[in-house]
Amino acid sequence: MALKSMTGFGRSVEAFKDKKIIIEIKSLNSKGLDLFCRISPAYREKEIEIRNILSKKLERGKVELAIYTEESTDSKQGLVNRDLFMAYHQELKMLSHEISESSNTLLPLILKMPDILKNDKIVLEEEEWNFLEQLLHKAIQEIDGFRLTEGKTLENEIEERINLILELLTQIESLDAERTTNIKNRIKNNLSEIIGAEKIDENRFEQELIYYIEKLDITEEKTRLKTHCNFFLENIKEASTGRKLAFISQEIGREINTIGSKANNAPIQKIVVLMKDELEKIKEQLNNIL
Repeated sequence: MALKSMTGFGRSVEAFKDKKIIIEIKSLNSKGLDLFCRISPAYREKEIEIRNILSKKLERGKVELAIYTEESTDSKQGLVNRDLFMAYHQELKMLSHEISESSNTLLPLILKMPDILKNDKIVLEEEEWNFLEQLLHKAIQEIDGFRLTEGKTLENEIEERINLILELLTQIESLDAERTTNIKNRIKNNLSEIIGAEKIDENRFEQELIYYIEKLDITEEKTRLKTHCNFFLENIKEASTGRKLAFISQEIGREINTIGSKANNAPIQKIVVLMKDELEKIKEQLNNIL
């Protein structure tokens, strides 16, 4: 499976009898599915079915759907019942003349009369709904392809940053090998300057040193950080894994922070800063992962 972005756009357009049906879908990142629909009145009765289809296929994101039609020139003719209009007009004009009232405002009044406008009730035929449903799936396929393309780009970039964190961890491991020896020598030299080397109890010094170094030991943190990074790389190949990767990134951040606080070593802390910078960039990109 491949990683998908929540950002995408899909469009499908086809003619059905005397009109053209246009479907457009666009999506942005969101914690859940935030669906907004603008649907032509002719298809509004199917809004629940349309929403269910989108929910199953797109899963997450701020999704906007637009379904509208463009009527052909021929189909636009005859929207007004001309014969009935003229009958109303003649009758009302005669009445206006009889009561000496102006007939200049008859047009808006006649348009409100019963049966003046044709096609007041639009009935959606099963054939047209089936056609619309197929067209909707085409638009979903297009947006899904867009999401896959964007997701591949994000996947490559995130993998590169995780691998960089692992490379930085290797640098920390090489520095950490010298760190314990440096700490031991520094403490012993400081004690020698203060109380004299001949007064140091070596056994007591070793005991205290072990206790002190254990508090600064980052072996477990390094191991867990490497494990979390490898687990991240394994899961990035799964479908709909954005939330899971976000949780793993939190664990990665926890280990990086602990290494920085326990290291007590300037070169290691500089590397920790670089790790944090890469992790923040990863978290930003994860906000757009499905």
